[in-house]
Amino acid sequence: MSAAIGGRMILLTGFQGYGSRSQNPAAAVAEALDGQVIGGLAVAGRPLPVDMRALEETLPRLIDAVEPRIILALGLWPGETMVRLERVAANWADFEIPDNRGLRLSGRLRAEGPDGYLLSLPVDDIRPRLLREGIPARFSGSAGHFLCNALSYLAMDHCARHHPATRVGFMHLPYLPAQVSELVERLAQDGTTELHQRADLASMSLNTMLAAVRLALETAAELS
Repeated sequence: MSAAIGGRMILLTGFQGYGSRSQNPAAAVAEALDGQVIGGLAVAGRPLPVDMRALEETLPRLIDAVEPRIILALGLWPGETMVRLERVAANWADFEIPDNRGLRLSGRLRAEGPDGYLLSLPVDDIRPRLLREGIPARFSGSAGHFLCNALSYLAMDHCARHHPATRVGFMHLPYLPAQVSELVERLAQDGTTELHQRADLASMSLNTMLAAVRLALETAAELS
């Protein structure tokens, strides 16, 4: 997509697999919607590596190139039972596991930046529409302390300084059904943990995730 129609575009990002997971529904959704037109805006869908240093370098350049009216970033929240609409991006990282390049970060994301941002996507309008369409969704006050939160903060910080009219949001997605099937099979083969002791086996179909993201973007486009 050309950056020449800046302000008429949506930047949709999705993280790739991480933490021994080969799949990530976030990247699958971003790739599936790339090139579509939603709410009159062209979608630039971009999968992102789970790599903090690469994110710091490439995210501002990507935003500047696309000049989007809306940014919606997607990530995986293992064990989540529904679409999770994030409200807050915190100036803090505390990686429980390393990123895909082996980095475990702990500390402020921006030494001189504000402690946090309220994400600007109209989630109070998005959630009722999702629920009316039979898509379960909830609000969340924390995107965690890994790259999902880091991306949210870095995008908000860059847009606050260079693209103040851009709306920024983050949506966490559950596992895909195939991922849960793999987990169940692995548990059976491993034989060390009973199935009922696992709390991360919820899933959602890719079609439902696609419908949720389309509806969220349509709503944001109407209100932007």
